[in-house]
Amino acid sequence: MRFIKHIRLQNSFLLCLAVVIAISSLYVSHLLVRNLSAEERSRVEVWAEAMRKLQSADETTDLALVLKVLNANSTIPVIVANQDGIIESHRNLDYSTSDSLASLYEKKTDFERQGNMLRLNLDGENEYLTVYYGNSKLLYELAIYPYLQLLVVTVFVLIAIYALISAKRAEQNKVWVGLSKETAHQLGTPISSLMAWVELLRTQYPSDELLPAMSEDVERLQMIANRFSKIGSMPDLKSTDVLLLLERVVAYMRRRVPEQITIQLLHNCNECQLKVNPTLLEWVVENLCKNAVDAMGGAGVLTITVSTDKKHCFVDVQDTGKGIDKRHFYSVFSPGFTTKKRGWGLGLSLAHRIIEEYHYGRIFVKESGINKGTTFRIELKK
Repeated sequence: MRFIKHIRLQNSFLLCLAVVIAISSLYVSHLLVRNLSAEERSRVEVWAEAMRKLQSADETTDLALVLKVLNANSTIPVIVANQDGIIESHRNLDYSTSDSLASLYEKKTDFERQGNMLRLNLDGENEYLTVYYGNSKLLYELAIYPYLQLLVVTVFVLIAIYALISAKRAEQNKVWVGLSKETAHQLGTPISSLMAWVELLRTQYPSDELLPAMSEDVERLQMIANRFSKIGSMPDLKSTDVLLLLERVVAYMRRRVPEQITIQLLHNCNECQLKVNPTLLEWVVENLCKNAVDAMGGAGVLTITVSTDKKHCFVDVQDTGKGIDKRHFYSVFSPGFTTKKRGWGLGLSLAHRIIEEYHYGRIFVKESGINKGTTFRIELKK
């Protein structure tokens, strides 16, 4: 649980950092765009005044200076129209053919709609020119730059979060795998000793009624140690009748649950042969059953249902317990997640690893509701 909270805290920090960077970038870019836009308007005003001087030029007008000002504009698109709205000239717009005349008038209308126009009164009565202008390419690029930057920052943050989660999960997996193997190693010595003691007792008290139960418990411990030893390495898969495997699990669980809990196995087929590792798959189903028993608090119905289609075999483990909140449907498989007062939160994480990494199947919460029970589904390929 602490691991999940730690990951969420780091993700929230990265998200807040990205938002701050994005807002700062947008604000600074907005200031730059506003200042550049004001500067371009001033340049257009100077250009328009030069155009007015050219239209009303006489023998005393310094045309060299006027032409120099007019030719200096190589970035800002401008359109000059007379008082009748007829376009007389344009600059920095690639509309040189007659086919583009309609497009040129559309561009003039766009500039007018944006309010980017200046009126030049000429010497004649009711004679004037209107200069329509747009944003330069530099101003346009500067306006869209912060959004591109925001996209880059978002992608970076998503990659960073994914890398962080992957690294944390890999680290957690190494810890759990190491813990599993160390547990199997530590169990090996006392189990061997117990097996020797059972054999010794069997030779001295061959008719003792407790010896079969002791022998069964020792074999159970040996199987548990064998399960832990298989975590972290690819297990061998062999053809197995899943129905027989589930019958063993049901028989084992019935001997170890309260009488108020009913366990039933339902299926719509006579057999279900799959390539699995029986030891590990049995462990997964047992783990789901034990969690279901804990969730029911000593009384309820535990139903294991087997169904098939053309490509898959489905094993549903359904209980009538307290249920799982929808926001925990995915996090229940995270290492360390647990809602119990005891336990490491390791069981479902290992079950997820066994089904999805070793058997190339799926395990997920099919449905659940508070005080309505939970159904876990194991999906395996035929």
